[in-house]
Amino acid sequence: METEKTRNGFFFFLSVVFLGTGVWFFWSLVLLSLFWILAIYMSLLLALGLLLCWEGRELSLHWCHKILILLVVGICSFFFWLLFTYWKERWLTIGLSLQVFAPYIHLGSISMMVMVAWPVAFYVIHLEGEAKIRRYKITSNERRRNKMCNMITKLRALQVAVVLPFFLILLCLYVVPWGNHSPCIQEKDKLGPKPSFFGHRGAPMLGPENTMMSFEKAVEEGAFGLESDVHISMDRVPFLMHDYDLRRTTNIREVLPNASLKHPGFFGWYFLSTLNAGKWFSHSWVKPFYHMKPLSEADREKASKQKIPKFMELLKLAQREKKLVIFDLNVPPRQHPARSAYIQIAVREILDSQIEQHLIIWLPGSQREYVRSRAPGFQHIGRLFTIEQLTKQNITRINVDYKRLFYNGLREYKASVTTDNIQVLNKINHPYYFMTPNFYMLMWILMDCASAIFIVAIFYFHW
Repeated sequence: METEKTRNGFFFFLSVVFLGTGVWFFWSLVLLSLFWILAIYMSLLLALGLLLCWEGRELSLHWCHKILILLVVGICSFFFWLLFTYWKERWLTIGLSLQVFAPYIHLGSISMMVMVAWPVAFYVIHLEGEAKIRRYKITSNERRRNKMCNMITKLRALQVAVVLPFFLILLCLYVVPWGNHSPCIQEKDKLGPKPSFFGHRGAPMLGPENTMMSFEKAVEEGAFGLESDVHISMDRVPFLMHDYDLRRTTNIREVLPNASLKHPGFFGWYFLSTLNAGKWFSHSWVKPFYHMKPLSEADREKASKQKIPKFMELLKLAQREKKLVIFDLNVPPRQHPARSAYIQIAVREILDSQIEQHLIIWLPGSQREYVRSRAPGFQHIGRLFTIEQLTKQNITRINVDYKRLFYNGLREYKASVTTDNIQVLNKINHPYYFMTPNFYMLMWILMDCASAIFIVAIFYFHW
């Protein structure tokens, strides 16, 4: 992301990011919704059981019911533990998503409260009627009188327990826009520029990732830059591969099954160049990406013949097409002959390719002084620091996971997005989920007034 001050590109950035990650977000919400529904259902059952016990009624549960309740509680607890333990990073995505969709969630929640008002009003008025009946039944018998009074008190307490949270939540929904700072709400003339797009491992929905076909497809779709992952082979040849073994994206298990778990860097380039790196993509019955369009016969044939490319091949393509290149340079494992010299090998490979130095975005953080001395034209990249810190280190770009970004932190930067879905995002010319402050205020007032009228009418009808 260039450290060029612009207006606010945050919303445009998020809109394209969430289109790219929308499938994951959708299924995450589905799973979370199922867990929350199950948890709420169990909470309601427990609350109902406590209320029945409060009224002096025995639950009379069968042993099967007791076992099932304990089993469901255990399963819910286990899944919530998994979510909070292994989805720490993804909770950040959910929080960011809620911030973006806050206006729509707010308006939808008010509509939901209107629907919930019907059963709430019915239950509260039913309790009121029962309290009246019991009040009329009070006799002169002191013991019976005390019992009836206690029952009436419980009924009143139930009414308060149901009505008070309902109206408190409704009141919060009525006033929550005062504290809503969603990037979805802003004036059109303050909308930042459209971000540029880097092809993440090329165009992995159009060709096998980290192959020349994938990068060529990214260029065809108008990628601003190309992103890849670089390993160093045993004979010191930089090549493109993301994983720490070759099982997922090559046919290593067919060729050399006993070595399928071996680190890619422990193979020589001659062997690596013989592996097929495309059949897993073109002939797999499971699509690598959800909603991925079917390949044409020509693309399927081309994909099935892809090989692991050298880093040099990507640099030649970027030089020819004048595209920026950013890459993760993987540190070779221990006992690898190039472990202490992998930075020098990568720099030498780039210089040998004759690519213009300003097209290289240098991501590795180690040995920056050496890299600057050998290739002063490289654009160095850093983390999310202040403009002053970045300027002091002579860093012109930052590379940050979008989940780590925040509203005020991004306003000073011009956004570039690394995406798997470049063929779709590059065609978007305006942000989604957008509304002006005046329109949102109008919808807010209308929804508040209409919902208040409906809720009053519902309570009046039941009364």
